[in-house]
Amino acid sequence: MSTYAVLWVALLVACLAAYALKLAGLAVPQRVLAHPVAQQVAGLIPVALLAALVAVQVLGDGSRLVLDARLAALAAAAVLLAVRAPFLVVVAGAAVVAAVLRALGWMA
Repeated sequence: MSTYAVLWVALLVACLAAYALKLAGLAVPQRVLAHPVAQQVAGLIPVALLAALVAVQVLGDGSRLVLDARLAALAAAAVLLAVRAPFLVVVAGAAVVAAVLRALGWMA
């Protein structure tokens, strides 16, 4: 089988799996979805996934753990969020911290 055929088969299998997962979610009884624990878990899953994505992007470089300007920028963003700064200020502040540290050669 050619590379393109394998790619198309993998794509179709992934599409079918995603559709089956969606159907499985629709088949869950309403009494299960209305349970307080299920609602609490459903509210926390996006937060956990986003935190994991941020951690991987900030601390990872391939298979290595890297501490550089991205971590300082994340810390600056956390401080700005803690003092309830507007979102654009948080993003700009983190970008400025990373840019200044890289321009100074620190944590490059």
